[in-house]
Amino acid sequence: MTSRQIVSSGAAWEPVVGYSRAVRVGQWVSVAGTTAANPEGGAVGGEDIGEQTREALRRIIAALAEVGAGVEHVVRTRMFVTDISRWEEVGKAHGEVFADIRPAASMLEVSALIDPALLVEIEVDAIVE
Repeated sequence: MTSRQIVSSGAAWEPVVGYSRAVRVGQWVSVAGTTAANPEGGAVGGEDIGEQTREALRRIIAALAEVGAGVEHVVRTRMFVTDISRWEEVGKAHGEVFADIRPAASMLEVSALIDPALLVEIEVDAIVE
C-alpha cells in the first residue's frame, strides 16, 4: 500500500471543507488552491495582485518541502484570478519561480474567491521521481 502524507496550513476552512494544503501519494503531489489570506483578515500584499501571487507561491513552496518536493518537481500550475486584465502582474510573479521549470500552466478568471480581499489562488501538481 502506498503511503499518504498530508500537509495542513492550519486554515479555519480546512476542517469545515475537509481538505489539506497538500497531499503526497507515492510520487504524486497535489497542492490545493493557495491564496495570500491573512489569518487576521484581508490578504498579505493588500491589493497588489503580484505580491499576493508571490505570497501564495511562498506557501506552495513550503507545502511542497513538507512532503519532500521542490519547485523543480512541479509539472502543472493553475492560477485563478478575479481580474484577468491583471494577468501580467500574476504572470511575472509566476515566472520568477517557474521560468526555468516551465510547467504546464493555466490562468483563469473567476467571479470571486472565498474572501473579497483575495485576488489570486494557485494550485500545483508535482511528480517526485
